[in-house]
Amino acid sequence: MKSCEALITPDSDYYLYSPSAGALEMFFYPICSGHFTYLPGYRLERSSYDSFLLMYVTDGSLTREFDQKETSVSAGFFVLIDCYRPHAYRSDTGWKSYWCHFDGPTARAYYQTIISRAGNVFCLPNPAPAVSKLISVFETFQQKQPVREAQMSKYLTDILTSFLLYSPSVEKGGSEQFAAETVTAYISEHFSEDLPVSKLAKLAGLSQYHFIRMFRKETGFTPHEYLTHTRLNTARYLLKTTRLSVKDICFQSGFSSESVFCSAFRRHTGMTPTETGSLLPRPRNPGINSVPRSSSPPRR
Repeated sequence: MKSCEALITPDSDYYLYSPSAGALEMFFYPICSGHFTYLPGYRLERSSYDSFLLMYVTDGSLTREFDQKETSVSAGFFVLIDCYRPHAYRSDTGWKSYWCHFDGPTARAYYQTIISRAGNVFCLPNPAPAVSKLISVFETFQQKQPVREAQMSKYLTDILTSFLLYSPSVEKGGSEQFAAETVTAYISEHFSEDLPVSKLAKLAGLSQYHFIRMFRKETGFTPHEYLTHTRLNTARYLLKTTRLSVKDICFQSGFSSESVFCSAFRRHTGMTPTETGSLLPRPRNPGINSVPRSSSPPRR
């Protein structure tokens, strides 16, 4: 469709899409996708447009207005906007961009995590893969290709994931995100050991106070909560897949005593370890009732 907006060139195209009920439930999906050339003096202001807007500027520059703040955006930069809230953008010189309004069940979670790490306006060290996928969304409509919703979702997921993997401070090797990822990886390998907060804080290179705040901000859990969840996940796996005793599972999962283990297990699952294990079918060969002792859960 050709745009009929003022101060947009006649060759600017956009396409609207109505996702299926299945896509609404489980996919990222495009709502509107376009390739516009905006003329000098263009301005758009909206109270809302239920979606998130992803824009890549290929030429020129614009000013984004959001939360009473203005941000300049030049060629080579991505813009991510929460269009559920009041927003505006304008330009005195004009610009060109590919853009896509999108949404999905996890769109807000992606949006909030991305802007917490990279902000609303950012550039990637290698933007080509993300730009190519954004253009692919547009060209699917432009070229009247069949819309494969799973493929569209993959395009958008890949773009957003590339934003998640990028952060200016990560590139410098010193962000809170990097510190949290280092600690969670360590916990995954050493959860059966004694892991006091002081040890984890030292691994992150932070004081205990700042480490706990940072870890909760990045993961949504305190270090103790994350460690407990990791141990309980291991215990659930062993209860469901082996014939190890509750005592053995307790210590292989890293708990200090059976009473601590049983209390934590019931608090988080509503069942005792024995009740969970009793749901297993009895093995045909009674001799096969154990797994090698390991510091981490068996992998498949």
